[in-house]
Amino acid sequence: MQRKVENTMDEKITSRENAKIKYACRLSSSAAFRRSEGRFLAEGRKLCPELCRGAQLETLFYTESAMAKCPELASLPGEHYLVEDHVADKLADVGTHQGVFGVFRTPVHTLDEVKNGGRYLALERVQDPGNVGTLLRSAAAFGFDGVILSDGCASVWAPKTLRASMGAAVRIPVIEAGALPQAVAQLRAKGITCLAAALYKSQPLSAAKASYPGGVCVVIGSEGQGLTDETIAACTSTVRIPMTDRVESLNAGIAGSILLWHFREESL
Repeated sequence: MQRKVENTMDEKITSRENAKIKYACRLSSSAAFRRSEGRFLAEGRKLCPELCRGAQLETLFYTESAMAKCPELASLPGEHYLVEDHVADKLADVGTHQGVFGVFRTPVHTLDEVKNGGRYLALERVQDPGNVGTLLRSAAAFGFDGVILSDGCASVWAPKTLRASMGAAVRIPVIEAGALPQAVAQLRAKGITCLAAALYKSQPLSAAKASYPGGVCVVIGSEGQGLTDETIAACTSTVRIPMTDRVESLNAGIAGSILLWHFREESL
């Protein structure tokens, strides 16, 4: 639902100590606060409108120069506040910013939404925000139906992850599932084949079928330690990406994207 644009100017915030600014900064810096509030802060002239496609925008902060460059921001929903440049600097996660920030309600999805025949990605303790964001983009690009995160993964709603995902975080359901072995067991109970990316007793990716009638879940572990033994044991089988001996491994974002492409939506 778009905001009705009024002729009157939006309220202006001139103090970095404004309660709404301090609240938004806490959302940016604290994963625990984001979880307790069910909200997150995003920044960017392109990212904020993109996120509106799948998350409810409650509050928009913008600088005068940002609105001049992107007047269509005025039609976005929620409360709008004009902020001075030094206030925008406090909201920003990085030194160079675009002067546009939004407080959104966090979309909530659960394992109950997982369906037989679907394609899923599951991540265990993938801690790098760039890798998590990249994998969200790849999952959305290749037609997957959801992404499942274990405890210990980088927060999807942290500023760095949101930038890396380029809006994919709201274009594909993200399920925070806690312990991954139990989540994998629930998927297998629904007839979904769960394939762990691991070397132990694995088959090369080229030998794996591209699709499974009951659905497939690609399970990827952390950059440094890979998957836990418990998660590997919970999966149906293991697959590996054949490589030369010139490198020891690929990072989670690249390896996961290769796996996701192999199991991509058939119409692509």
